[in-house]
Amino acid sequence: MARKSQENQADIPNKINALPVRHPATVVAGIVVALLAFMLVQGLVTNPRLEWDVVWKYLFNENVLNGIGWTLWLTVASMLIAVVLSVLLAVMRSSANAVLRGVSWFWIWFFRGTPVYTQLVFWGLFSVLIPKLSLGIPFTSVEFWSVDTRNILTAAVAAILGLALNESAYLAEIVRAGIEAVDTGQAEAAQALGMRRGLIMRRIILPQAMRIIVPPVGNETIGMLKTTSLVMAVPFSLELQYATDAIANRIYKPIPLLLVACIWYLAITTILMIAQSRLEKHFGKGFEQRQLGAGTSGSEPASGSRSGGGKNAGALDPREKDTVKKYNETMMTGLNA
Repeated sequence: MARKSQENQADIPNKINALPVRHPATVVAGIVVALLAFMLVQGLVTNPRLEWDVVWKYLFNENVLNGIGWTLWLTVASMLIAVVLSVLLAVMRSSANAVLRGVSWFWIWFFRGTPVYTQLVFWGLFSVLIPKLSLGIPFTSVEFWSVDTRNILTAAVAAILGLALNESAYLAEIVRAGIEAVDTGQAEAAQALGMRRGLIMRRIILPQAMRIIVPPVGNETIGMLKTTSLVMAVPFSLELQYATDAIANRIYKPIPLLLVACIWYLAITTILMIAQSRLEKHFGKGFEQRQLGAGTSGSEPASGSRSGGGKNAGALDPREKDTVKKYNETMMTGLNA
């Protein structure tokens, strides 16, 4: 009875109970891919040149762990600065002021158009180009305050600035795309209620744009994690890649230490991917598919699976989810018509 009620709960006209088409090629492809993957894993495990004993010996080395800490610090600090700058650049890009639009466009053009390695080298030489930073009256020799650039722009600060300014140009376009994806009618309605532009951006536009912004920003964060390996151009010699390279040069075993770096990068990337998926679910709550047929067909659509009072009470089984999905598609077709 429960199965019949599930089958008949969505009154879809001319419903066809079609059997799925079998694809033998898909099965063959799966077997071939699984075989190749097994061969790859077997080769990695049994290859004596990889020297897994050396890998396990230096996996938790003190210098390696210190390098992980610096890599995470560079990633987090650079991304925080880049996110703040990107929001400002995106707002400037959408501004009615031509000067603000021009500055934002030039910033994005310059930092996206030059390699990050070149920018890091520049920031490493910044204290040579500008030995002293001062504050005074422009175009005169009057100074109220001055400081040696080398005392402020250390290697760590130069690395963070180089990474953050480069990343802000990419994030600015991502934020702009998210903001423009929000219906302009909502901002107009908020203005009609007397809300100011800053409040509209914080309370209405950005929360909805986050659903579009979070996935690419997550990818950029993972990319930033790996881009920190280029800060040796500053030069900065404390991050993970430099630490493993230093050990490899000392013991003349580059391959095992490259594997050490790969293992740690993969571990951190896995954690970041999990955090990204959680954020996507959080900001996508209002856009999840709803059961349009619930309570409209005269009977509870999930009567079979909701009758229990256990831990999974209220959850839909796969067959019922398929039925609800078909009902939703039919309802949306009728609404769009």
